[in-house]
Amino acid sequence: MVTNPVHGLPFLPGSSFTDSTKTAFHRSQTLGYRNGYAVTRRPTVGIGGDRLHYNQLSQAELDELANKAPVLTYGPPRPPPPAEFVPAHVAFDKKVLKFSAYFQEDVPISTEEHYRIRQVNIYYYLEDDSMSVVEPVVENSGIPQGKLIKRQRLAKNDVGDHYHWKDLNRGINITIYGKTFRVVDCDQFTQEFLKSQGIELNPPEKMALDPYTELRKEPVRKFVTPSDFDQLKQFLTFDKQVLRFYAIWDDTDSLFGECRHYIIHYYLMDDTVEIREVHERNNGRDPFPLLMNRQHMPKILVENAKNFPQCVLEISDQEVLEWYTAKDFIVGKSLTILGRTFFIYDCDQFTRQYYKDKFGMPDLPRIDVTKHEPPPVKQELPPYNGYGLIEDSAQNCFALIPKAPRKDIIKMLVNDNKVLRYLAALESPIPEDKNRRFVFSYFLATDMISIFEPPVRNSGIIGGKFLGRTKVVKPFSSVDNPVYYGPSDFFIGAVIEVFGHRFIILDTDEYVLKYMESNASQYSQEALASIQNHKIEPCVY
Repeated sequence: MVTNPVHGLPFLPGSSFTDSTKTAFHRSQTLGYRNGYAVTRRPTVGIGGDRLHYNQLSQAELDELANKAPVLTYGPPRPPPPAEFVPAHVAFDKKVLKFSAYFQEDVPISTEEHYRIRQVNIYYYLEDDSMSVVEPVVENSGIPQGKLIKRQRLAKNDVGDHYHWKDLNRGINITIYGKTFRVVDCDQFTQEFLKSQGIELNPPEKMALDPYTELRKEPVRKFVTPSDFDQLKQFLTFDKQVLRFYAIWDDTDSLFGECRHYIIHYYLMDDTVEIREVHERNNGRDPFPLLMNRQHMPKILVENAKNFPQCVLEISDQEVLEWYTAKDFIVGKSLTILGRTFFIYDCDQFTRQYYKDKFGMPDLPRIDVTKHEPPPVKQELPPYNGYGLIEDSAQNCFALIPKAPRKDIIKMLVNDNKVLRYLAALESPIPEDKNRRFVFSYFLATDMISIFEPPVRNSGIIGGKFLGRTKVVKPFSSVDNPVYYGPSDFFIGAVIEVFGHRFIILDTDEYVLKYMESNASQYSQEALASIQNHKIEPCVY
């Protein structure tokens, strides 16, 4: 039910009355669509279509509130403090304007040049308005270069004014100490700085070049005279004269490569080269006599000859800059022929005499190229990892398929079925282990030990095999050279440590006593004294 308060009455229960004539109680729609999109709109009427009354400011009032400046109660606001003063040497520290320029210098004492163009860089330091002129150093120029004018404030005229950065621009002439410099360009920082200060820059100019320097860059004229070389004379003079060299091609760096021997023939009559293979018996190669047929050998090719189809066409003089000659074949040096590098280590007597007469070389020595086999590598066993016997584990390092280590057959035949038995107790702080007894069996044929624990009823401990037949290493022995327990280590009262367990020998059987008496030299005095006046008790197995 909707109630309407009466004007003048408080909005309290009993002071409002129901409008009986009102029949619409729906709520106005606030969702609409605009350009195909769902938008929300502010409701203008309430429940039942009643007009909503709310404060709505006009546009003039909104503008007045936006532009209204607040005024303090006790007068106008204080003005903001002025900006902090920054001196010029701080604001423009390490800021330098760079201009590229040149000047012309007369050369009166030279017949090849009348003037010289010298390129310089003009630096303007903004922090103190000083300037300097530096000429880049050119190697072997013969001219004192570097800093032409040191950093200072430069006078602009006779009145006493100095140059300012406002006076500098591209495409102008400035006179410093009687020399006129033509400014042609500046760097990027200088352009941005001058544009930010409102200075319109002139278009850049091209740097003038020194005419004498450009003349030196031109190739020197060559005058080629006709050659007096006569091929017929060479043929008649050097007919049947051949230089013989002995060379090797070492290809051991590649997969399945080897070192192969060759004989290089150089024919003096037409400067051709032939390479022959040196075959050995049972080398497994077909007896081809020649590696390369007699022909002219190119030494240096032109740049465009790399893509030349050499496998189809022959190399002509247009693709070769230089051919191999007799002076390129020297004993003790390497040369590359068609992709293979040959090392010349010897030549025949005629070749030695020819090089001595033609090139003035002394007797060419013979170089030993035989390769000595490296010394055999000493086999070193890897460190023992503790699994199994060290003799058995070492067999994996000797062969791909390991074999069992060799056994002492004589010792096995002599001591076959000979077993020494001892009764021992476990040394342990646990009370349940004090009454446990163990039987040690030492096999003389293989020096192995097995431990058996006789079962005891109602003891709570399962008896049986405690340790299988194996060799036991003494404590504090090295891993690489282990020391195993022997018959001399077992006697009454001895302490035996087996893989972290300590056992005390309590008794032996009659066969052990007889064995110790017959082999007394193997036992110590302490071991022999332990069996004297000992009463033999039967061991329970």
